[in-house]
Amino acid sequence: MCDVCGCQLTESATSTIVEVNKSLLAANQKQAESNRKHIEQMGAVAINLISSPGSGKTTLLERTIDELGDSMKIGVIEGDIETERDADRIRAKGVAAVQLTTGGACHLDAPMVHKGLHALEHQSSNCCFDIIFIENVGNLVCPASFYLGEHKRVVLVSVPEGSDKPAKYPTTFRGTDLFLITKCDLFQYFDFSEEEAVREALLINPNLETISLSATSGKNFAAWIDFLHKVKGECKASSLFPGGIND
Repeated sequence: MCDVCGCQLTESATSTIVEVNKSLLAANQKQAESNRKHIEQMGAVAINLISSPGSGKTTLLERTIDELGDSMKIGVIEGDIETERDADRIRAKGVAAVQLTTGGACHLDAPMVHKGLHALEHQSSNCCFDIIFIENVGNLVCPASFYLGEHKRVVLVSVPEGSDKPAKYPTTFRGTDLFLITKCDLFQYFDFSEEEAVREALLINPNLETISLSATSGKNFAAWIDFLHKVKGECKASSLFPGGIND
């Protein structure tokens, strides 16, 4: 994994850096709160996408861009250990995208996202967005510990991965707002129990919303789009944006 969050440390070594990690998370929290204010000043809501590699985060975003069309202005911050491949896919859709390469770290942190927000602003004529998606590094462990300033956190699990993921990674599901079961057009080809996955997720987080969809076939994709409109509408009607969100 990486040496940023301590996930590669041995048990004996971990006990010696507890205070360091606490300080790291405290600094991250402070920057994340600043990020959130920055995002709201841009007129946007931010959604943090967390999943294992290959669950379909980028494909989800590509279809989302197509479905939303001109109804919302989208910005994307892509997190990967190396390459700009995912950001290139998003840019090909005509959407502003910033690639953050972590160089080995297994998650994004708030300072990285701070830089990404400024880079996004440079790609926008008026520095305003409706939704900023943060596609985190593929990992169901470390990203859960790092708040980035997002308004909503979404966890994806694809059908080929298996329905036991909520039970195996409870911390990730405990802190999320929406559970997306992706690639649901493959149910017939894999031993995936939708009932088990949803049940286990709700045991961990009773307030969790769940949607099963396919970004490839479009099955139940409207429910995801409705979720985005609802989030945008709730924030626009709240006191989060005293000056109002730009339409």
